[in-house]
Amino acid sequence: MNSPNGFSQKTISLESRNFSLQILKFENGYFVSITEGSCKLGSMVVSLATGPSPITTTIIPSRTESLFLKLTAERISTRMKGIAVVSSFIQKELDVDTAKAIMTEIMDMIQN
Repeated sequence: MNSPNGFSQKTISLESRNFSLQILKFENGYFVSITEGSCKLGSMVVSLATGPSPITTTIIPSRTESLFLKLTAERISTRMKGIAVVSSFIQKELDVDTAKAIMTEIMDMIQN
């Protein structure tokens, strides 16, 4: 569900797990929150795309989902030519299909 102020939220169910996706749009980038269960801040990565390859920094490290976070932030920042801050609070490790489905949902939300 999108709103005129640049905030969108969606809940998706994948393999009997519920994920809340929240996206806040700014003029120069996005803040994306991915949570499983109750809404909490978690691991956090920032990516800035100004040149041919994005610059990515981990703010709060993840025990399990560091590659997923990095790829999500880099893909968003590269597509939008700006800054992407991605936070995730995920209770257990994501399998490849679940990670792909979440990434697809996020990119659809950003493009719409």
